[in-house]
Amino acid sequence: MIDLRYIREHPDQVKEALRKLHAEAPIDEILHLDADRREVLGELEALRHKRRVASKQIGQMDDQDQRQPHIDEMRSVGVRISDLEERLRDVEHRLLQALYLVPNLPHESVPVGADESENVIIRQEGEPKTAKDFNFEPLPHWELGPRLGILDFERGVKLSGSRFYVMFGMGSRLQRALIQWTLDFHIEKHGYTEVYPPFVVREECMWGAGQLPKFMDNIYHDVEDDLWLIGTGEIPMTNLHREEILDASELPKKYVACTPCFRREKFSAGRDVRGIKRVHQFEKVEMYKFTTPESSYEELEKLVEDAEAICRALEIPHRVTQMVTGDLGFTAAKKYDIEMWAPGSGEWLEVSSCSNCEAFQARRAEIRYRPGPDARLEFVHTLNGSGLALPRTMIAVLENYQQADGSVIVPEVLRSRMGGVEIIKSDGING
Repeated sequence: MIDLRYIREHPDQVKEALRKLHAEAPIDEILHLDADRREVLGELEALRHKRRVASKQIGQMDDQDQRQPHIDEMRSVGVRISDLEERLRDVEHRLLQALYLVPNLPHESVPVGADESENVIIRQEGEPKTAKDFNFEPLPHWELGPRLGILDFERGVKLSGSRFYVMFGMGSRLQRALIQWTLDFHIEKHGYTEVYPPFVVREECMWGAGQLPKFMDNIYHDVEDDLWLIGTGEIPMTNLHREEILDASELPKKYVACTPCFRREKFSAGRDVRGIKRVHQFEKVEMYKFTTPESSYEELEKLVEDAEAICRALEIPHRVTQMVTGDLGFTAAKKYDIEMWAPGSGEWLEVSSCSNCEAFQARRAEIRYRPGPDARLEFVHTLNGSGLALPRTMIAVLENYQQADGSVIVPEVLRSRMGGVEIIKSDGING
């Protein structure tokens, strides 16, 4: 959530930032409600002061006839105070709901652009493999997986409907190995603390992470218990320290978790319908940081490096792309995507998004810290990044490590977690 004072003092800058984002928000309504709130609050505080002073004066009067007019007047004041308190609650509620509709504003270093087609490639490591490099035509994973007997789309549909799938045998084991290795990599090499959070959260956690009201139609909701299935591990990790005051010496706090992610994918109807690129349920290893404002952009670059290190260790070509203003999303002030090359699908696959949300989520979730012993409280900055997302990393592994006979070489870094298996074969005899 954006600081109300900033909107009040810089409305034109906020509106200009929204134009760069190609987003809409009720700024004029917010300014009107804010003015109304301050007017009501001013009158309310004046009447409360008047009542306090009068109460003391009445208490010092011995003559009942002298006291009664003042008592009657204070009754009228009390009624007016009650009316104003109710009006204030209504105005503050409407103001908060309006503020929830304002996206985060882009950092000054974010390139201005309309949409993802204008995103900027920052760097690339490795050359994308083609049929010439393979000496055969590489298969997409939606053909390769079923031939190996490790991916089954028909049974996924039978169990749960479209955009679900079942993994068998070495497919399941390969994904489990990827998850375990990735978690250990971030813990041992990058100093993250592993978290195992709930996969359903209360509604206030959804608001705190900036998922509501923007993404309400894309999230699974259990109405009876009023619990929401998480669409990303970012949601529970944002709220780990909700309504807490952190010690400055503890920052940055660095967490990593693997969670299932549930998404209705209403916003992607008709897109990427083949394979497991865009599905309703998947796993993702998520990195999360709570930092000071001064260090958050340095920590963002480190977050990107941590995600890239996974791509590098898997020896898969990847690139880093910076999002332009029109593709930032709702919560990020600055964002990078890390994409792996998938030769069978013939495209770059986003396997990580790394974002600095600055104080946007912390303000919603009331997460603050004290910079020094006598300093006033400030909001922390929050950062999140996939490290990495399944199943797109699975797609990249299968398609890059496939061989002419349809088998798939297991990346060397994963073999110890695959029981020493080096090759996944369709005959079920894997060595």
